[in-house]
Amino acid sequence: MNYTYLGPAGTFTEQALLQVPGVQEGQRVSSTSVNLALQRVRDGESDAAMVPIENSVEGGVSATLDAIASGGALQIVREVLVPISFDLVAREGITSLEQIRTVSTHGHAIAQCRGWVQQHLPNAEFVPASSTAAGALGLLDPDCRYDAAICSPLVLEQNDLKLMHRGVEDNTGAVTRFVLVTRPGPVPGPTGHDKTTVVIPLPEDHPGALMEILGQFAARGVNLSRIESRPTGEGLGSYFFSIDVEGHLSEARVADALAGLHRISPQIRFLGSYANANGVSEPAHSPARHNTDQAFRQAHAWVGKLLDPQQ
Repeated sequence: MNYTYLGPAGTFTEQALLQVPGVQEGQRVSSTSVNLALQRVRDGESDAAMVPIENSVEGGVSATLDAIASGGALQIVREVLVPISFDLVAREGITSLEQIRTVSTHGHAIAQCRGWVQQHLPNAEFVPASSTAAGALGLLDPDCRYDAAICSPLVLEQNDLKLMHRGVEDNTGAVTRFVLVTRPGPVPGPTGHDKTTVVIPLPEDHPGALMEILGQFAARGVNLSRIESRPTGEGLGSYFFSIDVEGHLSEARVADALAGLHRISPQIRFLGSYANANGVSEPAHSPARHNTDQAFRQAHAWVGKLLDPQQ
């Protein structure tokens, strides 16, 4: 297997990828952006890409939500959770926090350390980086134009960087969710604690449009664990919804809900059913009796007999 991930080496994304069984025996290639990582999968250069999709502090990662919702079809086959902690590192010559005037890191990282930065580096300017590792490794360049960077402890372990302060995150216990993405293929079998991800364009903006979408899930007892709206880029008022639901495509209630959504929004994009990574051995919300697979089979059989009494 050939894997790619949001790099360079030492990112939380690489840390997530290393949790996937068999990765150590495969090839790992870093990508400079989420778009590039996913495009490499679409083009067949890589078999799978690991990318961040959601953070417990900042919510959805817009770059991933947008890139996976458009372009060639892709499929999520696994999710991985990584606890997040950040360290502050500095370039040579910096000996105190008072000397730091510019800090580089990824946008999601600075958002998770904003309180600490405002308290300890109130005059520091933020310099965006493509990843936490990229910002930190830039300090090794003799021509580096910023003073410090916020990065993962893994980057510090792997490189000769100058540590200024450990644990600069505002929320201890923050977690980022990563997904392993491949080209479309067979859906992994149900485990009993699964998640299904879909992208639903809003076909027409009218009163109750969102209610029509949500009603398909509610009527079948399908619980939503995440819903986010993102602009399609086609103009103001044009949006799609990125949704995670509890359950697997093989479950009648989930399949029936997606079929209903297809009638409303034929451009719906199925992004995969896969095991929930939160470690629960049972589904968070068991379906009511009338939403079980058996209830669906009995209902279809009843209608079939009405149409053909000889069945």
